[in-house]
Amino acid sequence: MFENLPPLDKVTIWQILEEKLDDNTVNQLVWYYLGYRYEVDTQMWNTSQVEDYWKEIYPSPPDLIAQRPPNVKLTRSIPKENKQMLKEELGFKGYKIGEFGPRQTRRATIANWLLGYMKMNNLL
Repeated sequence: MFENLPPLDKVTIWQILEEKLDDNTVNQLVWYYLGYRYEVDTQMWNTSQVEDYWKEIYPSPPDLIAQRPPNVKLTRSIPKENKQMLKEELGFKGYKIGEFGPRQTRRATIANWLLGYMKMNNLL
């Protein structure tokens, strides 16, 4: 399932923000870095690498773009020092008023979370 994911880099983060990656790919990126793995032979999700914080509520990965509650959970899981990663690392100024909705806001949260993951794992 995760074999065709784009690399985790700043180009990919911009593609998320600019909606150049489809929602399914964006979700799969987050799922992968949260630790979810799909096992084809059993047709089940393996959550052995997923933090208890996630797998207790989401034994299978949630749609972080279409559903608000898991996106709020993602937001809350971002350490305070990483809350402004989009601005600090990318110079992202945000979306213009009237040009964004919940979907874009959720994509920005995902992009910020992934940047935080990159920072915490020395990938920046």
